[in-house]
Amino acid sequence: MENQSSVYNKLWLIAKRRWLQGTLTFIPAFLILVLAVSWQKPIYLAQGKLRFQRTNTSSALTGVNSELGKLEPLVEKSNPLKTEAEVLSSTPIIQKTITKLNLQNKHGEIIKPKIFIQKLSVKNIQGTDILEVAYKDTSPEIAAKVVNMLMEVYVEHNITSQRSQAVAARKFLEEQVPKAEFAARQTEIDLRQFLERNNVASIPEEVTQSAAMITDLQKQINANESKIADLNSQSQELQKQLGMSSKHALMIASLSQSSGVQDLLKELQQQESQLAAKQTIFQDIHPDVSNLQTKVAALKSLLNQRIKQVAGSQQIQGSNLQMGTIQQQMTGRLVELEATRLGLISQLKALSNLQNDAKKRFNILPKLGEEQRGLERKLQAAQSAHSLQAQKLQEVRVAENQNLGNVHIIAASDIPSDPASSPQTSYVAAAILAMIASMGTMYFLELKDKSVKTIDEAKKILNLTLLGVIPVSKSKKSSRSNEDIDRQPKLIVRDTPRSPISEAYRMLRANLKFISADKEIKVIVVTSSVAKEGKSTVCANLAVSMAQIEHNVLLIDADLHSPVQHQIWDLHNDIGLSNTLVGQAQLKTAIKKVMPNLDVLTSGVMPPSPAALLDSKRMAALIETLAANYDLIIIDTPPLNIAADAASIGQIADGVLLVVRPGVVDSVSATFAKELLEKSGQNVLGQVVNGVIPDNEPHSYHYFADEYSGGDGAVEEDKGVTHQRSEAQ
Repeated sequence: MENQSSVYNKLWLIAKRRWLQGTLTFIPAFLILVLAVSWQKPIYLAQGKLRFQRTNTSSALTGVNSELGKLEPLVEKSNPLKTEAEVLSSTPIIQKTITKLNLQNKHGEIIKPKIFIQKLSVKNIQGTDILEVAYKDTSPEIAAKVVNMLMEVYVEHNITSQRSQAVAARKFLEEQVPKAEFAARQTEIDLRQFLERNNVASIPEEVTQSAAMITDLQKQINANESKIADLNSQSQELQKQLGMSSKHALMIASLSQSSGVQDLLKELQQQESQLAAKQTIFQDIHPDVSNLQTKVAALKSLLNQRIKQVAGSQQIQGSNLQMGTIQQQMTGRLVELEATRLGLISQLKALSNLQNDAKKRFNILPKLGEEQRGLERKLQAAQSAHSLQAQKLQEVRVAENQNLGNVHIIAASDIPSDPASSPQTSYVAAAILAMIASMGTMYFLELKDKSVKTIDEAKKILNLTLLGVIPVSKSKKSSRSNEDIDRQPKLIVRDTPRSPISEAYRMLRANLKFISADKEIKVIVVTSSVAKEGKSTVCANLAVSMAQIEHNVLLIDADLHSPVQHQIWDLHNDIGLSNTLVGQAQLKTAIKKVMPNLDVLTSGVMPPSPAALLDSKRMAALIETLAANYDLIIIDTPPLNIAADAASIGQIADGVLLVVRPGVVDSVSATFAKELLEKSGQNVLGQVVNGVIPDNEPHSYHYFADEYSGGDGAVEEDKGVTHQRSEAQ
């Protein structure tokens, strides 16, 4: 709120400063606009209305392709009606309307779409699905024809656009339906081949059956393993009793059942018995014994051959071939157990193989099921896509033959009977435009004007302590130029001591006393940035103000370029500062008393080189001598843009006082003066803003409370000190 108020105040001040230029701009601009309006032909405005429906009415009733032509935004914050308004005012539709109506300008040429658009207005009626179409023209008949034809062309375009969408959709679907049908058939073939290749009928049932089969086979395997373990135990016990392995017992059993082996074995036993009987009678050399020995050997050899034929490489003793009944039974039992065990082992292996095959099948069933479900889903999707596309194709074919859009004319334009605007409205518009031109002129002049305009600007640009604010008198505020102001009485403090301006000088005096509280200030140099800022007047009135409180004051006019103090005090200037410095006159003769406690040393004859004279040792010695005899010395020096005398004299003074006058000094000159003083090492006491017009200040009531209130100016110095101190801060 504070910033907004500051802007309003600034604009109000600009208006107060530039009201004359603004008025001089407003009057001719207003007259020209009024004349221009009066010469124009009356403009007639024709209006028509289009209603939009979110969906196509025919499609909604038939339920066929209801999405065709549906009004939906493509982005979140877009308005479909604004989109249609842009379509309605597009160049193709406008060009077609111009062609059908053969619209021409005053030269008989077909008007351009750009000119047509300037007269056209399309807007959405708030809160409705209706577009209002308006057209301006000097002919009411043409205006009405344009609106009606434009709406007809747009409705036709809407229908054609939707029909073209349906045609494009039909062509696309006619290409896609056979592809979708082929894809569905191919997926069916893939599914059938998968089932045949993997011998799958129903995977869930097969999973259940496989699990049951694996469990049953595991039971059988466990039972066989238990039987085999039992048989192994019995076989090991029999092997211990027989002293032979089951394999050996099996061989002996085989040999005992061989008739050839048993016959040879019986014959061998007979021959051995005969040989034993003969040997008891005869010696070994006896022919009968020898014959029997030969027969026995031959029989043994033949028996071994027979045993090898049955037993192979396994060594079988002939004695083992003859067993008793118990041994034979035990051997037979061992062979029987071995045969049973081998049978069970073979059966166990077969069961294990069946179980492994069942497990392999069971493990791949989930993957087969996943593949089957994928193929089934693919088949379902392909069938659905084919069915949907076939249905959409039929719908699009029906929609293609429809001749209705989602927009229709609800109000055709009538021929307007009255102009679109009244003369009073035109005059008001002319006044507004003239006011804008006036304000623009004032603002432009304000931008071009680089002068310091207010106290706040002076404080901001110079950034110096504000020691005093000197307003102009009522008579001066009515003056029209700086020259008129300069001809006004200069010694206001002396001549009108109870005026607000005199009070302002007393405030300046009080603030200077406040600054000199820590360090005594006896020599003050007063200067300005440019001429016409009233520094000499400030010097004179400040000197009077100091003298009125019984300070012994000397005012020196050191402006040897354009001195004015002798004019202010109505003194002769034949003898002054310059004469004293060159030794042509005595100091007592040159100094003149103008009022109690106040002496003036005028400039004297203007020398050829003022700078050399003022920057001399004589000047420094003179100031030092005078400072011993006066309480305060005020030195009036030239503006800083004319000469650097103020900077030179400031070296021997206690401080420099810079006078700033709004409306006279510009920001560049003021900044230059400040930088010059800073670079030369001056003790700048502060600034005095002179010639302030209270009406031009945004806070004039704060600075000049008694300006127009009839105050007598008898304000206590303490009050002045406090007031100016707050402003300085």
